[in-house]
Amino acid sequence: MKSLISLFVFSCLFTIQVGAWGLTGHRVVGEVASNHLSERAAKRINAIIGNESLAVVSNWMDEIKSDPTRDSLKAWHYATIPKGKTYAETNVSPKGDVIAGIHFVVQQLKTGKLNQEEERNFIAMLAHLVGDLHQPLHVGNGKDRGGNKVYLNWFGRSSNLHQIWDSKMIDSKAYSYTELTAIVDHANEEEVGLLQMGTVEKWAQENVSLRESIYDVPEGKYWEYRYQYAQWDTVKNQLKKGGIRLAGLLNEIYG
Repeated sequence: MKSLISLFVFSCLFTIQVGAWGLTGHRVVGEVASNHLSERAAKRINAIIGNESLAVVSNWMDEIKSDPTRDSLKAWHYATIPKGKTYAETNVSPKGDVIAGIHFVVQQLKTGKLNQEEERNFIAMLAHLVGDLHQPLHVGNGKDRGGNKVYLNWFGRSSNLHQIWDSKMIDSKAYSYTELTAIVDHANEEEVGLLQMGTVEKWAQENVSLRESIYDVPEGKYWEYRYQYAQWDTVKNQLKKGGIRLAGLLNEIYG
């Protein structure tokens, strides 16, 4: 089992795309998920990841990018759905993407055949991938590498649209991940149930409808303030949805 997993995960994929949300955003997704785990799922996950938490392990997939033996995992951080198409209508990369990655990790966690280290790593992967899926520009249009080629200055420093969504807007607020979790995580039981419905493919498709607004960058001096004000609710909502849906998947696996 271990050799088959290693062959699939570490050898069959390759891309040059960067990661999503930044440290704080991914930790928020993990922390929100922790707040919505069933008692049984929380107990089992805590036994596997030990003194860590979903917030702590959520950035593991970005941390291992420095390991050349794991370059192949980079393709799992994003997907491409051109405007006017669904995921099923796209030419899905044989290298994999975030949607295929989530399905594979869930499948492996459901086998019950992983040792503790493998299971810990797959939980960390799932926490990260579900976070990536909810950063809207990680479902790209196929034209500009998810906004990486949309070059902008952010408060006087060179950046691009992708970086602004990954971390710049969140970091400019200077919240800790626990503070931002407290701000975004107020869903009632009914909303939690509604958000956890659907498929990974449908969750990815939601990003397509957000992209038109995301690419609508204001002109003029101090445009950054106007843009962040217009988009901040979307940032918060995506972090909340990512965390609640991560909890739903983990409850399905362990609950």
